[in-house]
Amino acid sequence: MVAILIWLFINSALLIAMPFDPYPYIFLNLVLSALAAIQAPVILMSQNRQEARDRIRAVRDYQINLKAELEIRQLHQKIDHMLSRQWERLVEIQGIQMELINEIRGRK
Repeated sequence: MVAILIWLFINSALLIAMPFDPYPYIFLNLVLSALAAIQAPVILMSQNRQEARDRIRAVRDYQINLKAELEIRQLHQKIDHMLSRQWERLVEIQGIQMELINEIRGRK
């Protein structure tokens, strides 16, 4: 942007008598078009490289999510096992309590 402004200032203000690129600034347009033509493939290649990096990052994120999901499933299984074991233990305790109650009733 600065180079374009300098170009316009030099052509319009400083070289009023004989500007090297008169008002329609045809040479400036040619330079900018050539610059755009050179930049376009570079930008596209950069986008392709970024897309490849994004694809790799997406695969890694997917793998991490799968691993986290497996860990969560394992935790759920452990908790379910602990709960079932706890219920079994509670049934055993209740059985013992019933035996004690029956024994106490039998003594009276």
